[in-house]
Amino acid sequence: MTIGSAGEHTWRHRLWRHLRDTYEGPFAFVGPREALYDQATQTPTSYEYADADPGFRRAHLAGWGEGWQHMAPLIGEAVRASRADVLLVSLGLIDLGFYTNAEQTAVNVVRFVAEARRARPRVHMVLLPVIPNVRAETEPAFADEVARFNELLAKTAADLDEPRSPLLLASPPPGYDIHADTYDGTHPNARGEHKIAAAFADAMHEAWGWGGAYGTA
Repeated sequence: MTIGSAGEHTWRHRLWRHLRDTYEGPFAFVGPREALYDQATQTPTSYEYADADPGFRRAHLAGWGEGWQHMAPLIGEAVRASRADVLLVSLGLIDLGFYTNAEQTAVNVVRFVAEARRARPRVHMVLLPVIPNVRAETEPAFADEVARFNELLAKTAADLDEPRSPLLLASPPPGYDIHADTYDGTHPNARGEHKIAAAFADAMHEAWGWGGAYGTA
């Protein structure tokens, strides 16, 4: 959902355009990766973004099929190397779908936060709750697991929040419809990209006064 596929804008690009037009001050996206996922070769090797705007720095840490358990061991070095000030995190669906239950996934959230702060004690973080995908419509147990994790994520964000390193829980994108906002029941289409970008933008604007409300630019 974050790395995106060949031929897409990605919500990262949508958010960059919004911040470019509303945020008063310099900023840059950072991270050790830049590629999109190539579904033809099933490898993260494409650079065919839908918009080739030269101002868009494509840097990120997203990976196709990677979740909290994959990112927790990587985040410390990524933050240290890039000197990231803010982490925008949308993870969890793949964990719950294939690797860990809600409680185990929440443990990996705690590890992720600790590693990020160890690398940069004043790092800010914005966490997006898991958006249930089409599987949740046919598997009640999976839907319950997603709901349980989102409850734990909210509790974790509240428990670990601290003034020098704020941990902000974004609101789920209002009106997100997996049939209208994704192309396969999971991955966002253009409309979904805008809604995810808006969730992050509005959280930062409302909590910290950064940028403007999404849609004002």
